[in-house]
Amino acid sequence: MRKVELYRFSLPMEAGVILRNQRLKTRDGLLMCLTQDGKQGWGEISPLPEFSHETLEEAEEATLGWLHSWVTGDQAFESALPSVAFGTSCALAELDGRLPETADYRKAPLCNGDPDELFIALGAMAGEKVAKVKVGLYEAVRDGMIVNLLLEAIPDLKLRLDANRSWTKAKADGFAKYVSPEFRSRIEFLEEPCKTRDESREFARETGIAIAWDESVREADFMVKAEPGVAAIVIKPTLVGSIQRCHSLIHQAHNAGLNAVISSSIETSLGLTQLARMAAWLTPETIPGLDTLSLMQAQLVRKWPDSDLPLVDIDSLEVVWRR
Repeated sequence: MRKVELYRFSLPMEAGVILRNQRLKTRDGLLMCLTQDGKQGWGEISPLPEFSHETLEEAEEATLGWLHSWVTGDQAFESALPSVAFGTSCALAELDGRLPETADYRKAPLCNGDPDELFIALGAMAGEKVAKVKVGLYEAVRDGMIVNLLLEAIPDLKLRLDANRSWTKAKADGFAKYVSPEFRSRIEFLEEPCKTRDESREFARETGIAIAWDESVREADFMVKAEPGVAAIVIKPTLVGSIQRCHSLIHQAHNAGLNAVISSSIETSLGLTQLARMAAWLTPETIPGLDTLSLMQAQLVRKWPDSDLPLVDIDSLEVVWRR
C-alpha cells in the first residue's frame, strides 16, 4: 500500500542574502514523503527565486499531480519542472534504496566578500583547501584584489569563483589584471564570467584563468564537451532536474575530461544532506559546493553534521495533502 504526505515550509534566512535582483527573506518550498512496504523516501522541492524558471505555485501543482499518479499506482512520469523532478527522484531513490547513505560532508567554504571569515573557515579545514568566492557583486577591480590577496596569503589555497554572468568582457579583463599570473593556476575555475559563452571562452584564452559552465548547463542548446580553457561543469540539481539527469551530465563531463561539481541552490538541511550523498556516490573525488546552510536560521527535519542551527520538525509544518 502506498501513502503520501506533502508539507509546505518557510524558513527564515539571514539578513542580507540577495539573489540577483531581490533580497531573500525566507526559503520556501515543499517536502514530500512517500511510504511503501514500511519504507519511506523524502524529497525537497524548492524552486530558487531568480534562478528557477518555475514558481513555487507551479511546482506545487505539478507535485500534486505527480503524487496522485504515484499513490494510485499509475505511471508517474518525470516532471518537466527541474525542482519537481529532483525532489521526486530523491524520494523514489530513498524508497528504493538507490541513494546511498554514505555522504560527502566536505564543503568548499563560501566567501561573500569578507576575507577574514574565509581565513577562519580555512584554518579549520583538514586536507585540501578549496574555497568559493562570489565575484561580480562589487567592482571587478575590488574582486581581483581580494582574490589575489587570498591566493598570496594562503599558498596551498585553491579557489572556485562564481560571477553569474555579471561582467562585460571589459570588466572581466579588469578583474584579471589584478590577479597575478603566478596565482592564476590556483583558480580551479571561474563560473561564467561574462554575459555570453563566447566572451567567457575568449576571457579564458586571453587570461589563462579556467572557466566552468553553470547557467549554460541548464540551457537547451548546451552540450558537454572538452574545450580549451573549460575545466568543469557545475550541477545544481534543483535547477537541473532528476538524479538520473544529473548522473548523465556527470558521466558526460568525466568522459570529456571535465570535472563535475555538485552544488547547492540554497536547499534546506534535508536537501543538502541528499546532495552530500549524491556527491559521495557520483563525484567522490571532488569537494561539492554545499556551504549554504549558514545563510539560513534553521534546519529542517534532518540535521547537517556539526550545525548548531535549531531543527524544525515535521509536526511544525503545514500539511498540503495527505493520502
